[in-house]
Amino acid sequence: MNKKNQIKFFLAAIFGLFFLALAFYLFKESNNPQEIKFKKEGELIFYQKETNKKLKKVNIEIAETQKERTQGLMNRKKMKESQAMFFIMPDYKQQSFWMKDTYIALDLIFLDENLKIVKIQKNNPPLSTKPIPSEKKAKYVTETTAGFCDKHKIKEGDSVKYFKD
Repeated sequence: MNKKNQIKFFLAAIFGLFFLALAFYLFKESNNPQEIKFKKEGELIFYQKETNKKLKKVNIEIAETQKERTQGLMNRKKMKESQAMFFIMPDYKQQSFWMKDTYIALDLIFLDENLKIVKIQKNNPPLSTKPIPSEKKAKYVTETTAGFCDKHKIKEGDSVKYFKD
C-alpha cells in the first residue's frame, strides 16, 4: 500500500470512528431523556381548616395545558420539599393520576373548585402505573414530595391559595 492509499485509509478510519461515536451518542440521548428542571411559576400556601393558620408555603410549577398535565413530573429525578407541581384540570370531576416515568415518591393533594383539600393520597411509590384516584370531585391537584403532608400537618379539609408569578 503506497503512502497516498495509507492516508486515504487513515482518513476513512477516522471518519468512520467519528460517525460511530456520533451514532452512539445520539442513541444514548434518545434512550435517556433530559431531566426537566423545576420552573417556578408561582406560590401556593396551605392553610389549616380550623384556624386559617398558614401551615406552609411552596413554590409551584403550574401545569394548565394538556401537554403540561400529561408531562407532570415525569422524568424528574429530584424535587425540593419547597417545590410542588400544581395542576389546573379542565373539568371539575373525579381525577386519577399515576406515577409512570416519575422517579420521585409523591403525596398527591386533590382540591375542589374552592381550593379545599378533598383527598390526600400519601407516599405514592415511583414508577407505578397503579391509578391514584381523587375519590371525590377535584379541579386542582398538587404534587409534593412524599411525607410532605405528614411533616406539615396538612389534612383533608384544609385549603390553599395560589398566586401566579
